[in-house]
Amino acid sequence: MLFKRETAIGPIAIGEKDGFIAYLHLPGETARLRNFGATDEEPPVVREAFRQLELYLDGALKKFDLPLKPEGTPFMRKVWDALLTVPYGVTASYKDIAEAVGSPKAVRAVGLANARNPIAIFIPCHRIIGSSGKLVGFGGGLELKQRLIDLEARHSR
Repeated sequence: MLFKRETAIGPIAIGEKDGFIAYLHLPGETARLRNFGATDEEPPVVREAFRQLELYLDGALKKFDLPLKPEGTPFMRKVWDALLTVPYGVTASYKDIAEAVGSPKAVRAVGLANARNPIAIFIPCHRIIGSSGKLVGFGGGLELKQRLIDLEARHSR
């Protein structure tokens, strides 16, 4: 079940499965979703996820401590694990991630895995940029991606 709240970046929906965070839907995606748990009480893990998200958006939290369980292929999970190693306030390229997962020629596959990240922000796909340094691809749009990168840059000094 998904639970929706208004946040500093717009409406966010977070879903849990078996006590793990399994989904985070960004504002543009959230608007199209149905079946929110409006009448159900948020599970403790979802409450904690929203609490940590708000702290992050305020610049007061640099590392999430949540039980995450994204669903994807073994390669996708490997890429998402690599994304978790990119520090707060730092960006990496798709090529960097491809090399980190031991598949230096799989830059496009890394891009696809990044695009299919079901727990954006908590698994920081927004920190991944093109090798030219340009912002490319983000489910929440490039404006939100830049906003998150700028937020981290401001608070990592």
